[in-house]
Amino acid sequence: MLTDTHVHLNAPQFDEDRHEVIQRALENGISRMINVGFNRETIPSSIALAEQYDCIYSTVGWHPQDAKDMTPEDLEWIEQLCSHPKVVAIGEIGLDYYWDTSPKDVQDKVFRQQIRLARKLGMPIAIHNRDAHHDIIQVLREEKAAEVGGVMHCFSGSWETAKQCLDMNFYISFGGPVTFKNAKQPKEVLDKVPLDRLLIETDAPYLTPHPYRGKRNETAYVKLVAETAAQIKGLTLEQIAQITTQNAITLFDLK
Repeated sequence: MLTDTHVHLNAPQFDEDRHEVIQRALENGISRMINVGFNRETIPSSIALAEQYDCIYSTVGWHPQDAKDMTPEDLEWIEQLCSHPKVVAIGEIGLDYYWDTSPKDVQDKVFRQQIRLARKLGMPIAIHNRDAHHDIIQVLREEKAAEVGGVMHCFSGSWETAKQCLDMNFYISFGGPVTFKNAKQPKEVLDKVPLDRLLIETDAPYLTPHPYRGKRNETAYVKLVAETAAQIKGLTLEQIAQITTQNAITLFDLK
C-alpha cells in the first residue's frame, strides 16, 4: 500500500470528478492521502474531505504566498483545528521567493509563528520551499524546528541542503519532478536519502510525473514516483511502498 503525503484533492481542478479520482487512487494501491489546507479557503474544504473519506487526512497551515493575508485570529483558528482527529500536521508553511506574492519579511514572520505553534502543540510541519533554501534552513534552526520535525515537501534542493534538513529531524519527500528524464539532481539526492527518511507525494493536481507531464496530476500517479524511487534505490516497488508508508505513519501518527 502506498501513501501520497501531499495532495490538493480539494482543488477546483477536481470539481468534476473528485470521487472518481479518489477511487482510482484506492484501486491503484494508495491507501492513505494527506490533503493540504493552506489558507482561509482551502483549510475547511480539506478537513471536510478528511471527514468524508477514511483514507484522507488533512494538514492545516498558512502558505507563504498568502502570508500577507493571515491575521492573529487565523493563527488561533489553526491552533484550534489541530485538535481535530484527522489533522496530522501544520502546513504547508515556509518561504516562496519565486512568486513573491507576499513580502519576504511577512513570510518570515508567518513562518516563524507557525513553527512556534507546532512546537507548542507537538505537531510536525510540512515545509514549502521555493528558491529560499538558505533562509528556510536558517529559520528552522533559529526556531528549533528539530523539536517537532516534519517533511520537506517536494524537495528540489541539493544534497547539502538535504543533509541539513535530515540533521534537523526532517523527512525528504519527492514528487513528480524526480521522474523527469533531465532530473539529475533530484535523482542523486533521492539516492543518498536514508530509507527511513524517505517519503513520496504527488502535489496533485500539480507537478505531474512522466509520462503524463503537462496533464493534470492525480494521486494514483504516486505509484510512478514510487517506481522511480525503487529503481534508484535498487528495491522492488513493494519494498518502497512499505518503507515510505511506514515512514508516513511514523511522522504523521496515522492510523
